[in-house]
Amino acid sequence: MTEIQGQVDEGFGKVADAFAANFAEHGDVGAGFSLYVDGKAVVDITGGVADETTGRAYDDSTLQLVFSTTKGAAALCAAILHERGQLDYDAPVSQYWPEFSAGGKSELTVAQMLSHQCGLVSVDNPPPLADVLAIDPIVEALAAQAPLWEPDGSHGYHALTYGWLAGELVRRISGQRIGAFFQENVAGPLGLDFWIGLPESEEPRVAPLIASPPPADPAAIELMLAIMGPGTLGGRALSLDGAFGVSEEGNVFNTREVHASEIPAANGITNASSLARMYASTVGAVDGVQLMNDATRKTATTAVTSGSDRCLVMETKFGMGFMCHDGILPLTGPNAYGHAGAGGSVGFADPDLGIGYGYVMNSMSGSLVGDPRTGGLTEALKACVA
Repeated sequence: MTEIQGQVDEGFGKVADAFAANFAEHGDVGAGFSLYVDGKAVVDITGGVADETTGRAYDDSTLQLVFSTTKGAAALCAAILHERGQLDYDAPVSQYWPEFSAGGKSELTVAQMLSHQCGLVSVDNPPPLADVLAIDPIVEALAAQAPLWEPDGSHGYHALTYGWLAGELVRRISGQRIGAFFQENVAGPLGLDFWIGLPESEEPRVAPLIASPPPADPAAIELMLAIMGPGTLGGRALSLDGAFGVSEEGNVFNTREVHASEIPAANGITNASSLARMYASTVGAVDGVQLMNDATRKTATTAVTSGSDRCLVMETKFGMGFMCHDGILPLTGPNAYGHAGAGGSVGFADPDLGIGYGYVMNSMSGSLVGDPRTGGLTEALKACVA
């Protein structure tokens, strides 16, 4: 039986039970879960093994790469600039980033960019991975790229490019790369273990990702091919047209080179406690720090997309970079918002319940919709806070 360590306040035992069940029934190897209610941590637990090679325990010092859960942090950076009056969601991106007007994009707005409507899910002839990790070459390629579809109100998930687009917008306005901006304005004030661009000093704390087995169910295989099969927009978006292909050395997202770069859509490294604390600070004060007021939160987290996602095939709902409660990301209620990541990690907030939620893990799920691990945790917390 997996030993669970950490804080579980009275009345939240069902959440700890659901977390333990993830190891016994749903294949978790190492994981963390944290829940804040009204600005205070009520559950903050870890369990399992961080590194199967060494047997290192998955504890409160462990860090985890969280893939697209990172996008919530990038969206928060944009929301902070909006609240300060420095970023107008309705303004053309080219107002802040003049080079972006190339390729017929002069009228595309910040809102279209942040809600996955600008048609830049990849670039023609993407730079090799080493140049992508240097950041400037991929940013320049995106600025020059014509949209891959006519901007017509439809949307398609910018799985990797979202981060460099949002990151360059933050840099043009603030003068800082998004990793530094995030540290100064979010992670630092809240005391988070959360980086977009991991310092080498923190590398030994990272739990390697464990890949999920390929799906065996014919329906799951069919869905996977529809989303990311050869020639699909989803396949292009998720691999940057092959720049993030399979390596002989294993998962490229387990490498120091990827951890050190800034991929603000996909390489955030953090823990469950920091995710929950960050999101809690968007619905109220956490130790005196509140990162979004009510007006900003409503503007940034109200869904502006509808219909089928050009890349993910299913319907997805996005606000200004935040995912909204829907079938592909079932949260705790209609006003909840956040972001999930490949394999199962998720962070979100629900202003109606006053909560911030964080779940991270090293064993990736192959489920494309409805991970039972987060489903069980979410249902348990709803029973506890009802």
